[in-house]
Amino acid sequence: MRYSDTDRVFDALLLRRLQAGDRRAGERLAARWYPRLLRTAYRLLRDRDQAESAVQEAWSGICRGWFGLKDPARFPAWAYRILHNKCTDRIRHNIRHRSQNMEWGEDEAVIQPRGEDKVSLDQAFAQLGTDHRVAAILYFQEGLTMREIAKVTSTAVGTTKSRLFYARRQLQTALDNHTEGEKHEHV
Repeated sequence: MRYSDTDRVFDALLLRRLQAGDRRAGERLAARWYPRLLRTAYRLLRDRDQAESAVQEAWSGICRGWFGLKDPARFPAWAYRILHNKCTDRIRHNIRHRSQNMEWGEDEAVIQPRGEDKVSLDQAFAQLGTDHRVAAILYFQEGLTMREIAKVTSTAVGTTKSRLFYARRQLQTALDNHTEGEKHEHV
C-alpha cells in the first residue's frame, strides 16, 4: 500500500489537530502509522520481536517530538527517520552481539535459501544490503520520495538514487533467476 497524496494531507491534518490538543487525532495517527512502521521495521530487522520493540521505542520518540514538528507535511520522513535510527541501533547491537559470540566460539548457523526453494519478493529484499534494502522499502513499499528517503537516511539525494538503482537491479536479477528456475523445473 503506497502512501498517497491524500494520505499525506490527512496525516498532516491529524498532526495539526493533535498539536492543537485533539487527543483523538493522536489515537487516529497512531492507528494509521503503527502498523506501517511495524511492517517497515520487520522488513529491516527480519525479526518480529525486535521489530515490535523498535517501533515501540520509535513511537515513544515520535510522541515526545510531534509537538515540536513545525511542518506537519514532513511527518512521514521524520517518523521514518526515528524508526530508521532505532532499527540501525538494533542492527549494530546484533552485529556486536554476534561478533562477541563468535569470539567466544559460539558459531551461529546461517541459513541460506537452497536452490530448490522458491525465491519470493521478501527473500529478494532480504538479500539486499541494509542501505539498499532501506531505500527500496521506503520507496517501493512505503511510497516516500527520493528527498524524503535522503532525509530519513541522512544521505544526499544522489546517494539515495544510486542505492535505489542498485537495489532495483538486484531485485530484478533475483526475480529473473526465480523465473528462470521455474522454467527449468517444468522442462
